[in-house]
Amino acid sequence: MTDTVTLTSALDGFEFTALHAQPEGARKGGVVVVQEIFGLDSYVQADVARWSALGFEVLAPSIFDRRVPGYVAEHEPAAFAAGVGHVKAIGLEPMLSDIQACIDHLAPRGPVFAVGYCLGGSLVWLAAGKLKGLAAGAAYYGSMIAANADLPLNAPVVVHLGRKDPHIPADTVKARLAEAHPDVPVHIYENSGHGFNNDGRPDSDLDDAELARRRSLALFQANGAT
Repeated sequence: MTDTVTLTSALDGFEFTALHAQPEGARKGGVVVVQEIFGLDSYVQADVARWSALGFEVLAPSIFDRRVPGYVAEHEPAAFAAGVGHVKAIGLEPMLSDIQACIDHLAPRGPVFAVGYCLGGSLVWLAAGKLKGLAAGAAYYGSMIAANADLPLNAPVVVHLGRKDPHIPADTVKARLAEAHPDVPVHIYENSGHGFNNDGRPDSDLDDAELARRRSLALFQANGAT
């Protein structure tokens, strides 16, 4: 069962909304699900449900609320351009502050993990280096990961990339991380492109998506998920 909660960013006192789901069965920890640039769409909602079914309390912040409250868009070129505009207008620090508020909300009840996709994948990478209280993170096809490869990390991260991704050169990202963080596992999925966690999308291979989910869960279990 998913509801909506309102949280407050410590950066500027801004109030933003987040999808929220209680864990099914015994609670294993908390997960912050960080969206692509298309907002809290059906794919984010499905991911919230997946993590909840695995026993995690889940928050998915609506990180474009400063520009368009409750923003949701279709996966099409015009929406992609609009999303990029929202990212530039808001800036990374406010979005990271919203993620920190989610971590702080979940932390009193156990370890907190983060998983993010596209923009969210970049933000999870940055969160692992800049934020407090994160136990581990799973970063999917984030375009800013390579440029921030030298960022010191405060939490372990697993990185997932699609071989067929036209936007992110998987081998380049893997090579940069091998230099800067040889302990960070970087998995390249040969049958998938960008956005492959979104079941049913053209670039998604279900076997790849499910393998990546198992790897993310294994990292979380190795870092406190009971």
